[in-house]
Amino acid sequence: MDFTFSEEQIAFRDSVSRFLMTEAAPELLREIWETESGRSPELWTKIAEQGLMGLSVPEAEGGMGMSDIDWALLQQEVGYYSLPDSLTDTAYVAAGMLSALPQGHVLRSEWLPKISEGSCRVAVGHPVNLHVADAALADLLLLPHVTSAGVELHVLKPGQCQITELKSFDASRRLCRVQWTASDATRVLDAVQGQKVWDLAGERGALCAAAQLLGLAQRMLDLSVDYVAQRKQFDKAIGSFQAVQHHLADIVTKIEFAKPVLYRAFYAIQHGEADLAVRISHAKLQCSEAGWFAARNSLQVHGAMGYTWEVDLQMFMKRAWTLDAAWGDKAYHSARLTTGLLRNPHPPVGPGATFDREIHSGCASQTTACKPIAEEMAA
Repeated sequence: MDFTFSEEQIAFRDSVSRFLMTEAAPELLREIWETESGRSPELWTKIAEQGLMGLSVPEAEGGMGMSDIDWALLQQEVGYYSLPDSLTDTAYVAAGMLSALPQGHVLRSEWLPKISEGSCRVAVGHPVNLHVADAALADLLLLPHVTSAGVELHVLKPGQCQITELKSFDASRRLCRVQWTASDATRVLDAVQGQKVWDLAGERGALCAAAQLLGLAQRMLDLSVDYVAQRKQFDKAIGSFQAVQHHLADIVTKIEFAKPVLYRAFYAIQHGEADLAVRISHAKLQCSEAGWFAARNSLQVHGAMGYTWEVDLQMFMKRAWTLDAAWGDKAYHSARLTTGLLRNPHPPVGPGATFDREIHSGCASQTTACKPIAEEMAA
């Protein structure tokens, strides 16, 4: 059975990588982050021209209507090149939330085409996040209102909120405190309907953060490999020292062990599996561990200079630290994983449970396995 990505998916990933290699080089990102907004309208326009903003927008609203799995490799590239948050929050999380509205809904008809063409930014304020990313730059805000019956979905314009920009040691993050008042005029979905939308949005946000952490880990590894090949001590490249090689080999192990967990979670979210929360929390924890471990070992081989502004490593290391707490920190996802495993009489652990359709989605046959990921693209 083939669980690898298709040639089309790999080609798509490679084309995005080549684009970002030129348009999101570290020296260009530094210039962008030192501006007042920390964002580049030119880069945003180029991203939209590549079609990336319309990946999750339904075809009826001018998008491509692609699946969750199609984001698996793309989100790793977003992390590898440390792109701003707006791409993920707008094109994937917010697009999914607006697509959940009924056909013909005024917000769906108005904003999904704008997202697809890249003419707007949407900020998402999920209950699990203390602050809202890019709220000060957003054209639209999707905000939660927690009630005893569930979480309502409210939609506001920036002028309807009090937005306070906050500082972050990660220059790529633009976090804000948003104060607003819930009303009938801003409510789009009630607590029952809204809860379902917010639950799925939280899973998508956590999964994107996990995938970006994996991409960041790979970038820090690549930077470290380049550095130890050039840095010399005792007239030898430090990469020839066994202790340094062990540091880098351990990063590779963490990354490779996290990949299948991440890809399995993307499959679970696309198919709405019953153990979705367990899969995504597992992926977030594994990828967070890979990100933290890569940052620690990369800093070890770079020395203290790796934390300075002039060295590229610090850009990706700081981003990994902040994403670790985004869309649920380690304590949150550890609690979800523990609860999900203990309350399930057939917990999804072990090789035999990886694609056990009877346990996870109630199919008749226990031996029925998933379609290869490569088939998802063709479907």
